[in-house]
Amino acid sequence: MSLSDKIAAYLGRLWDQPVEIENLARIPGGASRETYRFDAKLPGQTKALILRRDPVGSLIDTDRRLEFLAYQSFYELGIPVPEPVALEMAETELERPFFIMGRIEVGKAASPFTVEAYGDHAAMIGQQFFTYLGHIAKADPKGMPISTVAPAPSLDTCWSVALDYWAGVIEADGLHPQPIVQAAIRRLRRNPPPPAQKLSVVHGDYRTGNFLHDGMGKITAILDWEMAHLGDPLEDLGWALDPLWGHYDPGRVGGMLPRDEALALWRATSGLEIDPRALDWWSLFNAVKGQAIWASAAKEFRTGGLTDPVLGFSGWYTARRHDKIIADRLATLEGWT
Repeated sequence: MSLSDKIAAYLGRLWDQPVEIENLARIPGGASRETYRFDAKLPGQTKALILRRDPVGSLIDTDRRLEFLAYQSFYELGIPVPEPVALEMAETELERPFFIMGRIEVGKAASPFTVEAYGDHAAMIGQQFFTYLGHIAKADPKGMPISTVAPAPSLDTCWSVALDYWAGVIEADGLHPQPIVQAAIRRLRRNPPPPAQKLSVVHGDYRTGNFLHDGMGKITAILDWEMAHLGDPLEDLGWALDPLWGHYDPGRVGGMLPRDEALALWRATSGLEIDPRALDWWSLFNAVKGQAIWASAAKEFRTGGLTDPVLGFSGWYTARRHDKIIADRLATLEGWT
């Protein structure tokens, strides 16, 4: 039975009516989920949908429930995310856990390695980008669907939970010594940040390349919530500000806005303050987190049977860029032991 037939069988059972699947196509990339686009034809209507299915192996071990429930949580709050349709944890017609969501037809994603990715609309997109991030930080996780499965760390342990996890990934997946990263981990442990101001939903990968825009200055969808969790909202802010996503423009974060303007938008929307020492900590942490992801990419490319060249590129070029970012930060931090 083809994958199209399996999807048709599942949706037909779910909706209790005949379903035909057309235009099924694999979307490249996405090492932690298999992603497909397709059209589901029902009597009198056609639905444009996306399937995200667990692969046999995975780059980063993430819980598909968190991603689906993050979409559900913020779809209900009016953040531009795809409509959640169905989540299956059991081995049904599609054999492995998966979820299905609506497909946003209008919009394109920018590669983080493209110069001038947003053209004349960079400022307009940046204003939306950091405003939406502020709304995510402001939202109260209590009562949101994602809070039913996401562990809730205490405000003073958000940092250690996050650091322990990603340091563990580096330990498990690193193929060679990484003295720069290990130096950063030691500094982070010796100089913990202040407790989080509040517990927020953390997107986990909020950056250029993980949202769609219509080419005329409007963000149409915020995607890739597979690393969503509860934690310190400054974690997302630090990741969004990382120079790796800067489109080679040192004067604008994410190739969109000057840093001060981006921070002001986030502060005004979230209602939170930005402790400089805390942001320094989370910024360094995020470069370490990036290195953990690139280490996993390199491992899967070399030994795990995944041949997507993006994985090899990540394990080489992006890893070396983050080494330099980490080294530069370690050289300039003041007051750290």
